[in-house]
Amino acid sequence: MKAILSEAFSELPPRTRNLNRLLELGGITLPENMQAFVNAINLQSVPTRYPEDFTRLSKEIDGKTAAEYVRQTRRIIRWLKKNIPYLK
Repeated sequence: MKAILSEAFSELPPRTRNLNRLLELGGITLPENMQAFVNAINLQSVPTRYPEDFTRLSKEIDGKTAAEYVRQTRRIIRWLKKNIPYLK
């Protein structure tokens, strides 16, 4: 999202890891099912910044879950490229 904002508005995006805030700044409204996924992974950004939480989280997210996160992320990227005029 930061790369999208930077490219679209020719300026550095804010220092945030909040994906919902970045979508808002870009004026992007995702379909409901994609937004639900973004809401879920958005909650993971804080725990992955701290070693003790990262250790716990790495036990909770197995390879299958990680692969699903990658699949859904790629799906959102394709949607963004197709539906956001300044990304075409």
